[in-house]
Amino acid sequence: MFDFTSRYYSIETVTYTGPDRRSHSYKRRRFLPQGENMTVLAEATVTQSDRLDLITARTLGDPCQFWRVCDANNALNPFDLTTVIGRRLRIPMPTA
Repeated sequence: MFDFTSRYYSIETVTYTGPDRRSHSYKRRRFLPQGENMTVLAEATVTQSDRLDLITARTLGDPCQFWRVCDANNALNPFDLTTVIGRRLRIPMPTA
């Protein structure tokens, strides 16, 4: 259902069967990791024209991995990470 690089890839898929006997598959809830407990690969300093996808493309080689940087910095909103110029972002070590 999800690509192996997705944050939902390793989350268990379960099935619910309703009273009408129809089955519905869904992913269990994803609990956010504590960023301070993640292994840091590098740090990046936000510059004037930075966007999170540009930072992750530069540091992790894939702009779609922005969610890893959000997790490492305890951010729910990706845009919050690039609003302060000079902010240092934790870039986590990719895990399976």
